[in-house]
Amino acid sequence: MISKPMPPLRLILAAALVLAPLLPALWGLWRQGTIGPVVAVVGGLAGVGGVALMIQLYFRDLRTVAAHAARLAAGPTEAVPPLPVTASRPVRAAAAAAVRLHRVMNARTELALAQLEANESIIEALHDPLVLVGAERQVARANQAARALFGDRILDRDLAASLRNPAVLEAVDAVLKGGASRILEFSLPVPVERMFEVRVKPFQRRVPRPALGEDGAPAGTVPGRMVILTLHDITALRRSEQMRADFIANASHELRTPLSSLLGFIETLRGPAREDLEAHERFLSIMQDQASRMARLVNDLLSLSRIELDEHMPPAGTVDVLDRLDGVMAALELKAASRRIRLTLEAPENLPAVVGDEDQLTQVFQNLVSNAIKYTRENTDVTVAVSLADGMAVGVSGPAGRGGRGMPMVAVAVRDQGEGIARTHLPRLTERFYRVDAARSRAMGGTGLGLAIVKHIVNRHRGRLTIESAVGVGSTFTVYLPAASEESGEGRAAEPARRQA
Repeated sequence: MISKPMPPLRLILAAALVLAPLLPALWGLWRQGTIGPVVAVVGGLAGVGGVALMIQLYFRDLRTVAAHAARLAAGPTEAVPPLPVTASRPVRAAAAAAVRLHRVMNARTELALAQLEANESIIEALHDPLVLVGAERQVARANQAARALFGDRILDRDLAASLRNPAVLEAVDAVLKGGASRILEFSLPVPVERMFEVRVKPFQRRVPRPALGEDGAPAGTVPGRMVILTLHDITALRRSEQMRADFIANASHELRTPLSSLLGFIETLRGPAREDLEAHERFLSIMQDQASRMARLVNDLLSLSRIELDEHMPPAGTVDVLDRLDGVMAALELKAASRRIRLTLEAPENLPAVVGDEDQLTQVFQNLVSNAIKYTRENTDVTVAVSLADGMAVGVSGPAGRGGRGMPMVAVAVRDQGEGIARTHLPRLTERFYRVDAARSRAMGGTGLGLAIVKHIVNRHRGRLTIESAVGVGSTFTVYLPAASEESGEGRAAEPARRQA
C-alpha cells in the first residue's frame, strides 16, 4: 500500500530515468551548436521537473485511492472518507468503482452468510444424528442430535472415544482411505439398548490428492477426504419385529391351556351334559374364568408391547407420586378389604415430583400394590413407603448434584408380609411368564407379565427396580425414579394414611 509521499531524491531520480532518452538528445543538439548550453540545461531541468510533478501527482492519486480502498476494507464500522476536492477525475472514477465493488462484495458476503446460517440451522435441526469425521478419525462436526446421543465432548476428538463399535470404526477408516460408502447396523447398550443404521459416506474437499503408492493406490489417508456418518434409529423397527415373534411364541404357549379347556367344556355342553343344568352352571363359571384369563393375558401382552416400543424414548412430563399412589390405593381398597389387609402410605413432607409418564407410573404402582395384596398373608399390612434417595447410592447414573451427590431420586417401596421368595428366584422375577409358583399364580389370576411390565416402564424412566425378600418374612419391591427437581413438589403430611377393610 502507498502510504507516504516519495522522497525528493528518489522522485528526481525517477524523473531522470523517465527522461533518459531525452537528455542525450539535448546534449547532442548542444554539441552540434543547434541550441545553446543555457537552453539545453533549462530544457533538461524543466523536463525533469515536469516529469517529477507528474509522478508526484500520480502517486498522490494512488495514495488517495489506496486510502479510500483501505477504509472500505476496514468494514461497515468505519466511515468511508470523502475524496479530496483536488482529486482528479480518474481518481474519482476509480474510487467510485471501488465503492461499487465493495457494495457488491458486501451483498454477496451477506447472502453467503445467510445461506451458511440456513444450512447450519437445517443440520442442527435434523432429527437423525450427523457426524463429520476428518483425517485421523477426528470429529470435525456433530449436530445437536449427535451431541445429545454421544455428549458434547465428541467434538475435536477421535471418534473411537465416543463410539466404540469396531465395525463402525473399521468402516470409517476404510472410507477415509478411499473406500466406497457403507451401510451397517450397530447397537448402543446404555442407558437403554438402541439399534442404529449408520451410513458411512465419503465427503471430498477440494485439495490436491497425494501421490500414489507403488501399487497405484492412494498412499495413506487422502488429504481433504472426510466421512459423513448419518445414524438412523431403528430401535422401534427391530423391537416391533422381535415383539411380533415373541407375541406369537408366548401367546401360543400361554393361550393353549385355556383354549383347550374352553373347547373341552363346549364339546361337553353340546354332548353328554346337554341337558344337565347343574353341569351348565359349573362349566360356564369355569369357562368365564378361562376367558377372563385369556383377556387379561392379551391385554398384558399388548400393554408390554406398547411399553417396549417406546422404552428407548424417556418421558418428558412430571408426575406427583403421592397423588398417583392415593388413587391406586383407593382403587384397590375393596380388594384389600376382602382379605382383611390394611393399606398404609408413608411419605415425607415436600416430596418433589418425578420425571415420568402419569399413566405408566400409575400402572407400575397398581401392579406392585396389587401383587402385594395377592401374596401377603390375610389380616396383615401392605405398606407403601415413599422417600428421597441418592442416585449414586442406588447405582443410577446421571448428572452429579451439589456436594458430590448423584441424581436425586424418589423411592417407592411396597412391602408385604407374605411367604417371601427364595433368593434363587429373585434374578428371574422380571422375566416374561416367570412364576415362582405357577399354579398359585394362575389360581390368583396372574399372567406372569406384571413385573416384566414394571421393569420396562422403570427402564424407560431411567430408574431402577430392586427386590428384597426373605422366606417367611415377606418381600419389598422398590422403584427409584428421577426427581424433577430438588425443590419442586407440594408439601405433604408425614403422617401415614391408613385404609382398612
